[in-house]
Amino acid sequence: MTIADGGELPARLEGKYSAMVVCWILGLGSLVSWNSMLTIGDYYYNLFPNYHPSRVLTLVYQPFALGIMAILAYNESKINTRRRNIIGYLLFFASTFMLIVDLATSGRGGIGPFIGICVIVGCFGIADAHVQGGMVGDLSFMFPEFIQSFLAGLAASGALTSALRLITKAAFEKSDNGLRKGAMLFLAISTFFEFLCVLLYAFFFPKLPIVKYFRSKAASEGSKTVKADLAAAGIQTKEDQEHEDNNKQNERLSNKQLFFQNIDYALDLFLIYVLTLSIFPGFLYENTGEHKLGSWYPLVLIAAYNVWDLISRYLPLVKFLKIDSRKGLMIAVLSRFLLIPAFYFTAKYGDQGWMILLVSLLGLTNGHLTVCVLTAAPKGYKGPEQNALGNLLVLCLLGGIFAGVALDWLWLIGKKNAF
Repeated sequence: MTIADGGELPARLEGKYSAMVVCWILGLGSLVSWNSMLTIGDYYYNLFPNYHPSRVLTLVYQPFALGIMAILAYNESKINTRRRNIIGYLLFFASTFMLIVDLATSGRGGIGPFIGICVIVGCFGIADAHVQGGMVGDLSFMFPEFIQSFLAGLAASGALTSALRLITKAAFEKSDNGLRKGAMLFLAISTFFEFLCVLLYAFFFPKLPIVKYFRSKAASEGSKTVKADLAAAGIQTKEDQEHEDNNKQNERLSNKQLFFQNIDYALDLFLIYVLTLSIFPGFLYENTGEHKLGSWYPLVLIAAYNVWDLISRYLPLVKFLKIDSRKGLMIAVLSRFLLIPAFYFTAKYGDQGWMILLVSLLGLTNGHLTVCVLTAAPKGYKGPEQNALGNLLVLCLLGGIFAGVALDWLWLIGKKNAF
């Protein structure tokens, strides 16, 4: 059994690219179930036409995600990150499987089944708080490429579900219960990915040499959150280092200090997702009117957003495209709010081509700015501080999502038969 200690990064440490692939899959698993629900929105609109499912389900999801994330972020230094992430992925797996059972045995409309689906969506929110904060915090003290891969995986879940939705709609459009069959196929694929994430995080990821190095380094700097992961990899922290770890833990910046030192990054993430979720997905399903694409139109818009969100998360890997300036990031984030009048007038007067262009721009800026902020913010801090900062930034991101989801209802003002 190896003893954890710090030290310089070795010249050759194996597993970097394997870790990036695993981070991508773990990111995909963090949102694939939720994105599946968003992407089969047309099925839920068919089943529950009077309940605004895309808006209501998103609004149910967010309080659970935000509330649990606030508790976890406040106590992050005492929480076993390994247990936290595994619980999150297991909860995603169980909740998605329950949705499949519901579709297979019932698939009926009405208030009862809708409330049942809302309960499962609440479980998604709890799982999301466990996984996103836990993973971003964990990866914040490793290579920036690991966070970038994880964030790209988040976006890939949207692009994958959109592509599958277009395929299943074409395949099942004319068959009996076609929407239901497509929805079941979606959720089955999501369930598989969630189970894969449990296995990868629990048994493969902790044993990669590069991951063991960074977690050992974080432990040597006073982090208590990585001990279970190190033990799973066969590494034991020194027993006589316990008191030293406690002293280092006390020496680290408090959450309050970290928040105020990075308040611009926190505000960036909050504003990015306030804008995005005030438009996506509710506005795209309910406020874009009728066009030549018919029932395909909202699916094409969702797919356009997801594809460009995925592409944009790789752009910061090109050095001259990455925004490192804190002032530059804030200007870019604030300039996105010009999209609100652009969407309003395009929905009222424009055709579908202009709307697809705007949705693509929304996805492009969302992914690019998210990666720029989350890879820049942790630089210069010790491992325990980077973990805490990662959790705080995800909390602000989820706060932005919640505010955006609430503001999304304002688009219904003045619309006939809106409520």
